[in-house]
Amino acid sequence: MTNSIAIFLVLLILAGLGYDYIYNDWSASLFLARKMADMIEWMAFWR
Repeated sequence: MTNSIAIFLVLLILAGLGYDYIYNDWSASLFLARKMADMIEWMAFWR
């Protein structure tokens, strides 16, 4: 991964979090955090 791709991904994540904070009151972020935790557990099982 190059630095420009990493910076783009960070900006994309921050933009999504900013949108969620302004318009959705963090509800989507909590949902995505729970799904990410489930995915990490699933991947650890198959590792």
